[in-house]
Amino acid sequence: MIKKNNIELLGEKDTRSGFGEGLLEIGKVNDNVVALCADLTGSLKMNAFENEFPDRFFQVGIAEANMMGIAAGMTIGGRIPYTGTFANFSTSRVYDQVRQSIAYSNKNVKICASHAGLTLGEDGATHQVLEDIGMMKMLPNMTVIVPCDFNQTKQATIAIAKHNGPVYLRFGRPSVPIFVKPDSKFIIGKADTIIEGTDVTIVACGHLVWKSIEAARELEKKGISAEVINMHTIKPLDNKSVLDSIAKTKCIVTAEEHMMNGGLGDSIAQLISRNHCVPQEYVAVDDTFGESGKPADLMSKYKIDTPNIIEAALKVIQRK
Repeated sequence: MIKKNNIELLGEKDTRSGFGEGLLEIGKVNDNVVALCADLTGSLKMNAFENEFPDRFFQVGIAEANMMGIAAGMTIGGRIPYTGTFANFSTSRVYDQVRQSIAYSNKNVKICASHAGLTLGEDGATHQVLEDIGMMKMLPNMTVIVPCDFNQTKQATIAIAKHNGPVYLRFGRPSVPIFVKPDSKFIIGKADTIIEGTDVTIVACGHLVWKSIEAARELEKKGISAEVINMHTIKPLDNKSVLDSIAKTKCIVTAEEHMMNGGLGDSIAQLISRNHCVPQEYVAVDDTFGESGKPADLMSKYKIDTPNIIEAALKVIQRK
């Protein structure tokens, strides 16, 4: 365990493993939890649940649309289905089924989506979905959650079982720093302020939360006090945390591993335009598909890395 600037680093691990552990844990205490997977059990880390509860695990094969329909039907009997596949296949491939069979009828399905964003890496643009947050948050009744590390993904996986209604839970493949304490309480719709500051607000989700912490530490060396908010729930958004923060800082940066259009940044822009309009800078992918490459190289090329957050913070401060 390394302690750095009051944030404890607890190692590194992929967030999909947090999902796998959370699914197993909630399965042990809630007999209504069932799991469905579209031929990606190992990739989604659902093996432990399958081994422990073979009668509650359903391998549907490469038939994602059928998986969503089956999951919707299971809720009628009181089951709580967790579906598992890549984020691109959880959204783009099955959007009609999710809209019609799950969101429209407010079915209690937990859509669990791995391998999201550019950090999928070498699999390339066809799999690196960057539009999914926007697609899912626009659906009425849908809750959208993007946890930041292994522990928080595990906590979110457990928490959504108690939420009545459809949920989109987004996580990823690469190992990332763990800094959320294992006993932290996950509250849907309640953001976590990780670092308090007075000069600029940085609101991030997913893998960009750690990058924002790194940026805040570099900004501190320049005499700039950055407030970092982990906005793990994109919908419903924690409006109060954002508005309270920008009342102090008078400017904001949003950071996400997603398209600039439709993601966290757009949700924040809508909020501040209606309540307390301050300058905003986006750190997000700017209207383009990704490509095959190393995750770190892609984050640098598409300008969603630590230096880009620092640059955005310096720019937005000048716009006050």
